[in-house]
Amino acid sequence: MLMQWTKSAAAFAEAKQYLPGGVNSPVRSFRNVDMTPPFIASAKGSHITDIDGNEYIDYVLSWGPMILGHADEEVCQALAAQAQRGTSYGAPTLLETEIAQLLQDFFPALEMVRLVNSGTEATMSALRLARGFTGRSKIVKFIGCYHGHSDGLLVKAGSGATTFGVPDSPGIPAEIAADTLTIPYNDLAAAQALFAAQGEDIAAVIIEGVAGNMGLVVPQDGYMKGLKALTEQYGALLIIDEVMSGFRASRGGAQATYGVRPDLMCLGKVIGGGLPVGAFGGRRDVMEHLAPAGNVYQAGTLSGNPLAVTAGLVTLRRLQDTAVFAELEAKSERLCDGLRSAAEQAGLSLQHHRIGSMFTVFFSEEPVVDYATACRSRLDEFAVYFKAMLGQEIYLAPSQFECGFMSLAHSEADIERTIVAATKAFEDVAEYRAARMR
Repeated sequence: MLMQWTKSAAAFAEAKQYLPGGVNSPVRSFRNVDMTPPFIASAKGSHITDIDGNEYIDYVLSWGPMILGHADEEVCQALAAQAQRGTSYGAPTLLETEIAQLLQDFFPALEMVRLVNSGTEATMSALRLARGFTGRSKIVKFIGCYHGHSDGLLVKAGSGATTFGVPDSPGIPAEIAADTLTIPYNDLAAAQALFAAQGEDIAAVIIEGVAGNMGLVVPQDGYMKGLKALTEQYGALLIIDEVMSGFRASRGGAQATYGVRPDLMCLGKVIGGGLPVGAFGGRRDVMEHLAPAGNVYQAGTLSGNPLAVTAGLVTLRRLQDTAVFAELEAKSERLCDGLRSAAEQAGLSLQHHRIGSMFTVFFSEEPVVDYATACRSRLDEFAVYFKAMLGQEIYLAPSQFECGFMSLAHSEADIERTIVAATKAFEDVAEYRAARMR
């Protein structure tokens, strides 16, 4: 069908008068696919609807956390009841202890946990704690991994920074960037060489449990365990950022999938049913350095607010059922097998990555194992594919360097319709490629 975005175009033009670039987060602008972004009016289950009345099957899911689907009835009812009791107290509640106990059931590494308001806060605070605990200043991150937009982490970052080709941001003092050491992802030899040279100064290594911000790139066999051994050898901490991979790679996140227990870990808004929330935690001896128990300061008026925690408790209780993850795995496998088959039918040899309920199709013939190989994907072909899918009411992330996600609300009919749409979209890519080669 011929899609119309007349109202969205007008809304975007107006938004640009008040918001930088017309958006409150850069990737929402659709700039790298050269489109006006649809403005969303509502969402329910696996579908979202824009202000022009177009309804899409949604595989963005608020960038991952809507694992139950949008506007889940039980979550909404719990939120309405809590709102009547108050939206924020700035004081302790029983809810906070309850969600901490639930999180420990999923992640045994969370011997103690601190709730915050976002994944960015979680990673930023975990690194401050690691520095305070070790008395060291340097951190190691991986090129193409994204851990939020705090100053020390916007160095060789992924996600929107990769999308817009600005992996290093102005506004970050050189002396702060100097304490962030960057190395290629999936290159254990590079990590070993860095530690051999500067290991005594390194407070922590921070890594996504599964790289999801240069597109989905999984760690190679033995890589995570190799990093854990390296940090133990030099007295540094291993921080696994599970903001994206938590509950997505598996019930226990990437750390369970790869058999690695982190010293500290971070979680994002999936633990709040999609509401603004995050958490970091880990070893008790490390966490007890955090104020007020210790002298490493971190605070937040809205941390652990009753609305986000209420939605999180409903979500986490549902996720305690292991059958949920078998269902997510089966649906995701069905979809990704269909996408692969559709691409092959169109004569395209592409890279199809999936773990648990997250996935990416790279428009590249070579294996994608790190940031460099991800960046060699053909972004023009991705844009053709993206537009063809959106035109058939399939809503994907508007960047090659992001992931797709499955929810419990997606039906077999949704998946079948998506595969049919992909068949046409991959044919469009094949025709585009052939035209360019003439």
